[in-house]
Amino acid sequence: MSDQVIIFDTTLRDGEQALSASLSVREKLQIALALERLGVDVMEAGFPVSSPGDFDSVQTIAKHIKNSVVCGLARAVEKDIDACAQSLSVAEQFRIHTFISTSTIHVEQKLKRNFDQVLEMGVNAVKYARKFTDDVEFSCEDAGRTPIDNLCRMVEAAIRAGAKTINIPDTVGYTIPNEFGGIINTLFNRVPNIDQAIISVHCHNDLGLAVANSISAVQNGARQVECTINGIGERAGNCALEEVAMILNTREDLIKTNSRLNNKEIFHASRLVSQLCNMPVQPNKAIVGANAFSHSSGIHQDGVLKAKNTYEIITPESIGKSTNDLNMTSRSGRHVIKHRMEQLGYAATDYSLDELYASFLKLADKKGQVFDYDLEALLYCNQQQMDKQHYQLTYLAAVSGSNETATSGVKLKVGDDIIAGSALGNGPVDATYRALLELIDLELEIIDYAISAKTGGEDAQAQTDIVVKYKGKKYRGFGLSTDIVEASAQALVHVMNLTYRADQIELQKQAKQNEQAK
Repeated sequence: MSDQVIIFDTTLRDGEQALSASLSVREKLQIALALERLGVDVMEAGFPVSSPGDFDSVQTIAKHIKNSVVCGLARAVEKDIDACAQSLSVAEQFRIHTFISTSTIHVEQKLKRNFDQVLEMGVNAVKYARKFTDDVEFSCEDAGRTPIDNLCRMVEAAIRAGAKTINIPDTVGYTIPNEFGGIINTLFNRVPNIDQAIISVHCHNDLGLAVANSISAVQNGARQVECTINGIGERAGNCALEEVAMILNTREDLIKTNSRLNNKEIFHASRLVSQLCNMPVQPNKAIVGANAFSHSSGIHQDGVLKAKNTYEIITPESIGKSTNDLNMTSRSGRHVIKHRMEQLGYAATDYSLDELYASFLKLADKKGQVFDYDLEALLYCNQQQMDKQHYQLTYLAAVSGSNETATSGVKLKVGDDIIAGSALGNGPVDATYRALLELIDLELEIIDYAISAKTGGEDAQAQTDIVVKYKGKKYRGFGLSTDIVEASAQALVHVMNLTYRADQIELQKQAKQNEQAK
């Protein structure tokens, strides 16, 4: 049995399902490239049949990723598998991951079938997927609650049908470590052709045991772990990639396995996913939390000063977390910015140096000192503005006081035209939003609004995140500025551009349909 654990990342599929609004194609590709630098063996890029947007995202990722296997998810039906094959066909190497429920409650209540029918569907799906690739993975959904006899039957049949990887998911996070490890052990003892496939696990965190269950499975013979950056995912989330990676690395003496990950890319990937997905990492989160390497107790501080390993079993550097925050000023040149970006793990192709440096100078003039985390925040904001913008905010002036009604005046560039307007509101942000929406007459329903400090200190950059409902779909926009009102305005303009592009795509589709109908 191999001593290497395959890392199967599903941040872009299972992780994205938990978000309040879908990521853009550009954002998904950015995460995919970070996962490739991290060295994940397989990345599940999406569920191609679920929407045209997901299909496009999977196809775009498949075109760009060279060093990881790109995978698409499909139910055990031919149209799903066809969508996977079509979207992934541009990849140098790809996997089709098909699944069906196997637990009694799912078979009877959800699928309205008996187990023999479900087994036949699973086998047929694997055989059909094999027409497109030899790399087929099959999942027994809700395996943790599946009667063991039925699970053994399904695993044996799927391997015989041609599946090279068999995934055993604890879909609802129900099992505990010795129980889940026992399921894996039983499969190895009872399934006669088990040696012909890699056994994978996909654990959810409903009881806080996703990582523990995954490690128990590895100790019992599983050699693929399905996980996500920061543990994001449905409900309470998935098995956290960074925790599994560092457990395998730190306790290789006990577990006798490791992964091929470049662990120094962990912190960068964590920050990127947190930012783009608008899912902050809790300070006490293992490995990547802000407090993961902090020491407050006097006894602990004394020990660490004498020898770090008295209280640190891993180092910040081992996950790519720099212990030095280099401050920069408006006198810093472009080469300094480029050097710092390289130190932070960004390739030259990840960003436009001209755009980033221009934004850096503006911020440096406001703040005086700029730090590494400021550069990363500027990068994220610039990237959401890289596409041609139909709407651009060119002027904003908001006034408010404790005994005054807030007013806001704005100027908006719409295509090649400049339009201006003003409005009153309950506060400066409300007044600004009223002024912008009156200018363009869009029916946007703001369903979530949040402000967070993305950098440190009194002069921190504020990020505003909003989720808006428009024509039945949700869109997420964000803005970044040292001024909260300006950040809020940028977030709304971001959403306005997203809805505009969505409308243009819909018009193009309708025009194409009309042309075909003639």
